[in-house]
Order: sequence, then structure tokens, then C-alpha cells
Amino acid sequence: MASLVERSDSEGVSVLCLQRPEVLNALSPQLFSELRAHVERIATEVDRVGCVVLRGAGRSFSAGNDLRAIQAGERAPSPHFQAETLDLIERLPQPVIAAVQGHCYTGALELALAADLLIAAESARFADTHGKFGMTPTWGMSQRLPRRIGALRAKELMFSGRVVTGAEAVALGLANACVPDAELESRALGLARQIAGNSWFTLMTEKRLIRDGQSLGLDEALAHERKTSPGAGPDMRERLAKFQNR
Repeated sequence: MASLVERSDSEGVSVLCLQRPEVLNALSPQLFSELRAHVERIATEVDRVGCVVLRGAGRSFSAGNDLRAIQAGERAPSPHFQAETLDLIERLPQPVIAAVQGHCYTGALELALAADLLIAAESARFADTHGKFGMTPTWGMSQRLPRRIGALRAKELMFSGRVVTGAEAVALGLANACVPDAELESRALGLARQIAGNSWFTLMTEKRLIRDGQSLGLDEALAHERKTSPGAGPDMRERLAKFQNR
């Protein structure tokens, strides 16, 4: 059976590509099982992977949760398997970039929000449609979206269910950039390679410090940084020497 999530690695960057373009990469339980296996493996490969790109094949990142698969009896291994998989993506030691084109609705938006950065194509369309179907979020929408764009804007999007373009996603603070569709892959990979070109020790420390500090007040977070930041990395001298010899 063909893989539902394909992984490819190059220059310290690991690309995870959702591979169900015929159904707009709908997030079936089986797809999530494959995605988690990749994420768990990447989490242990801190010496091989410095940055991760998450993307979807075809014309859409993902249309969201695959309700038809669920109606057909497909089940995840545990009640909160999907939500816990998004937690694992968010907690990956490596920075994660979501590259989004076309649909990015509800569950797919929750998946993209688990990434650290987001590059949107001009065709990207974001929406939280829980309210259209009488559903409520369990994969993190009510917590990650307000933290990304602020409570006021998040409430408006969640309560209304309206669709946001790639350009508006940048204005809202949901995405870092909006680029032509033809440039999405190259721009996301270019950013990933730029990130992976920096010290992986620094990248992973910075990501941990940011994550830890978000649950603390400012004074506590500053104290936490001073107490737990490990200081100079094992590659600092080599990097300084290269800089000085330019």
C-alpha cells in the first residue's frame, strides 16, 4: 500500500509530505498513524535533522479531518491520538515549517498551528469550520490559535467560520509570508536550509526556551532562561573560527 506520508531528507532538512491529493489530503486515522511514526523518529534524530518542513501534495495542504474515513469505521489507536500527535510535532526539538497551499481547514489548521513557522501560498485558504457542523475543537484550536494571533482575532475566526486568504493570514500573524504558489516549495525549503545552516544546538535550545517561557510570567521566564540556558555550544569555536577566516 502506498505511503500516506512520505519523508525525504536533504542538507539537514526533513520534508514530511501528506500524500492523499485525490481527497485533498484529508486527515484519516491511518494518515495520522504514519505521521506520528515519522515524527517520533525525527525526534530522536537530532544529529541528522536540523529543520522539518510539513507540506501536502497536490492542490491543497489538507481539507481537514477525514469524516468519511471515520464514518467507514476507521479508528485511531487511542481517543486523543490525533491531538497527541500534534503535541509531538509542537514539541519536536527541531524547528518545524508548515508550507500551506489551497485548503487548510479546521483539523488541518490545527495541524499547521503545531508548526513553529508557516509559509502560505497565494491560493491558501484558512478556516475553522467546527461551528458549521456542530463540532468542538479537541486538537488544540482553542489554545493554539489565540496564542498565535491573539484572543480577539481568534474568537472572530472561530465564531464566524469565515475563510482567510494567505495574504490576510500574514496580516493576522497566522503566517510568516505569502508567496506565489509556484514558489511555495522553494521558499519553504530555502528558509529551512537557512535555519539548518545555523547551530542546531542553538536552534533546539531557543525552541525549548521559548516553549518553556510561554507558560510563565515575564519575571519567571527571564529567570528560567538564565537558569537553564546552557550557554556556548559545542560548535561555537568552530563557527567563530570560520567567521574570522572569511
